[in-house]
Amino acid sequence: MSTVIEQPVEARLVAAAPRMPSIPATLRYDRADPFAVRMTFPAPATLEGVEVCWTFSRELLIAGMQEPNGHGDVRVRPYGYDRTVLEFHAPEGTAVVHVRSGELRRFLRAAGELVPVGLEHLQLDLDHDLAELMRGSC
Repeated sequence: MSTVIEQPVEARLVAAAPRMPSIPATLRYDRADPFAVRMTFPAPATLEGVEVCWTFSRELLIAGMQEPNGHGDVRVRPYGYDRTVLEFHAPEGTAVVHVRSGELRRFLRAAGELVPVGLEHLQLDLDHDLAELMRGSC
């Protein structure tokens, strides 16, 4: 069984330049980092012209699809029945994208099959992680 789920999604930039109103972003979930979701945007869609990856909690994405959620760099909220808004806040500015909620639900369903919500802690190897931290402290 695969330990990583990757799913392309179409993210629609709000107030985007006419050259790229839709972005072929990628959602990624990895069993090795069970609390996190990554959303990657290709280089042509960014101001710097380099690929950008945002990491945020799976819990934030799940909750934000039901009601506005998030207080930091990433915020998620429903927008009508079939869209979800993700806001990415950085010192350079804020990017606001709409994603079809059905695509997000499909991604979250696959992630939930890989690691059920509430059982993420079972994927962590705390003894190994602690040994890695202690290795450099002596």
